[in-house]
Amino acid sequence: PPEYLMQFAYMGSYYAEHVLGRPEPRVGLLNIGVEPSKGTELQRTVYPMLQKADQEGRIRFVGNIEAREAVEVIVADGYSGNIFLKTMEGTGLFLAREIKKIFKQNLLTKLAAVMVSGGLKRFKKLMDSSEVGGTALVGISKTVIKAHGSSDARAIYNAIRQAIAFVDSGIIDDITANIAYMRVDKHAAKESD
Repeated sequence: PPEYLMQFAYMGSYYAEHVLGRPEPRVGLLNIGVEPSKGTELQRTVYPMLQKADQEGRIRFVGNIEAREAVEVIVADGYSGNIFLKTMEGTGLFLAREIKKIFKQNLLTKLAAVMVSGGLKRFKKLMDSSEVGGTALVGISKTVIKAHGSSDARAIYNAIRQAIAFVDSGIIDDITANIAYMRVDKHAAKESD
């Protein structure tokens, strides 16, 4: 329901601000176009709810987004969000393989690879899931970090580091203090339809 997407927007915004240290994170609604009339009934219903939260100064909603826009928080239903994430992962793996092929073509490209090796290492680290460690489950009353089943020691170390940062951020208290804003009055929502 639209209420869930609204809650995702709030919690994602709190997470980006308090845990990731991004002040006033921009929140975008994943959609097939930027116009408010685009998308399924779910996106068209939640759009004005997110706009209202923005007008009240509770989140920084920037509207519908496509792949080209950059925001700190992307709000999506589980189905679309999962497709988006899997596509991003696949694109990252594809790019890494193709860049590696390019730098292995001949002596000149191998020399070029040596010259940009620092940047390549930073890029590889950016794409490495074990650098993150896991995913925080937001919206529950305790700190939980979900790590991948194939996590190595470095990933577990980073998951623990992430759990400490999550606790230190105070996000659970912030979400608890603002839970009333994340609820949709069902009666009022039906009247606006």
